[in-house]
Amino acid sequence: MNGKMTIMACITGFLLDCMFGDPVWMYHPIRVIGNLISVLEKGLRKLLCSQIPASEQEKKNRREVLAGGILWILTVSLSFLVPAVLLFAARKIHPAVRFLLETFWCYQIFAARCLVGESKKVYQKLKEDDLPGARKAVSMIVGRDTENLTAEGVTKAAVETVAENTSDGVTAPLLFLLIGGAPLGFLYKAVNTMDSMLGYKNEKYLYFGRIPAKMDDVFNYIPARLTAWFMIVAAFLTGMDGKNAWKIYLRDKRKHASPNSAQSEAVCAGALDVQLAGDAVYFGKVYKKDYIGDAIRKIEPEDILRAGKLMYMTTILMMVVFGGLLLWIY
Repeated sequence: MNGKMTIMACITGFLLDCMFGDPVWMYHPIRVIGNLISVLEKGLRKLLCSQIPASEQEKKNRREVLAGGILWILTVSLSFLVPAVLLFAARKIHPAVRFLLETFWCYQIFAARCLVGESKKVYQKLKEDDLPGARKAVSMIVGRDTENLTAEGVTKAAVETVAENTSDGVTAPLLFLLIGGAPLGFLYKAVNTMDSMLGYKNEKYLYFGRIPAKMDDVFNYIPARLTAWFMIVAAFLTGMDGKNAWKIYLRDKRKHASPNSAQSEAVCAGALDVQLAGDAVYFGKVYKKDYIGDAIRKIEPEDILRAGKLMYMTTILMMVVFGGLLLWIY
């Protein structure tokens, strides 16, 4: 019974996200996780790393890896245990209370409408020929420098982030929520948030963020591939180029520093018959990247909307298949 209620809470939460998105006035639990990460980082650096002299750099590097690992364990443990205990307490009051609480948390964990909504802001600015406004809008959803992007570059950046975050922000949370409810969903979001905050290959985080970055790769390995496979089916169902999506996926799915990021991006590029990725500027430095997909046609602002459509269809397919399978098992 609990399993079926969890699945129904997940489905209801997704529908609420599609209808309303994240309420801007509400304090989001992911911000709580982010604050926890910041507090733990500061404390662990002071406790384990601050007393080591600069002359013992190798020892300091090892301590930073250890500190990052401890932070990861503490964060995922608390992110799972706190909602699990609260759901247990809610069930003691009444099963309906637990269902409502879990539904609300599932709603908060999904980011489908937010992702599509932010990308549509980029689309609107491009359609208005407001390139500075489009650059500013896309800077809210990408990590690269945007001040010198062309209209084509802005469009590519928006399509890429929708394609990549289909897994990180929607389908991967969906899978974890279906399997383990809100506690496992929050655990996944904690893993993802730690990678976003600590997974940089710079002087500050090269060692401290090593374990969080690697664990994010581990947790996303299966969801990223399942997302890509279902996205290929979604390309056929939405009238996009499904055959090319399959072709480009097989060829370009590993063209990224991350083992997971190019999975859905390759499918999206193939489905849209456009070329994505390529060199990008981060913090004033140019990073060389392979192209993903073939430029069968020039990318256009409408491709942002098509990427969103592909994201929704992929999510619905995965919801039906895995949600239905688990309901049958329970």
